[in-house]
Amino acid sequence: MNLSMSTSSLIRYAVAFVFVTSGVMKLFSTELAEMFISLGLPYPDIMLYVTAFLEIICGILILLNRSVKNAVIPLIGIMIAAVILTKLPILSLGILEFAFRARLDIVMLILLLILYTKSPS
Repeated sequence: MNLSMSTSSLIRYAVAFVFVTSGVMKLFSTELAEMFISLGLPYPDIMLYVTAFLEIICGILILLNRSVKNAVIPLIGIMIAAVILTKLPILSLGILEFAFRARLDIVMLILLLILYTKSPS
């Protein structure tokens, strides 16, 4: 197996792990669900379930290396929304605080973009 093939697989496994775990936690963690609902989104209960199921389904597709390019697109949207809704307000506390709290979001966005550009059409 060549290096780029194994690197791509490791990226897929890491991304899948994060999103499947995140989706499952949205469904089973009352604290996380309450935080999500408090974001002020319209129809917060429905948005919670839609987001959770998208994260789980897209994460599984990425894990199985099926329709990776299509699975990455909604996850990029979810990550952009997460940064806008939960991290941009932190900028008022300073750039270092923002960078620290947004680190996973930023890394996941970069990994999703790598998967998008490296996946076959």
